[in-house]
Amino acid sequence: MGKSNKIGAENVKALMEIASAIKSMNHGSIEIIVQDFKIIQINKTDKIRLDKKS
Repeated sequence: MGKSNKIGAENVKALMEIASAIKSMNHGSIEIIVQDFKIIQINKTDKIRLDKKS
């Protein structure tokens, strides 16, 4: 039927890294790369928003 829904130790560490990335950014994006049911890469892109002045 497929893989178990258990979260492996390496994915727990990855989830902690994702949470840390979210807490450290104001604007941006986080891309999560998954291969064979495991998170293998996390890409974080920070954006700097400049105030618009008329």
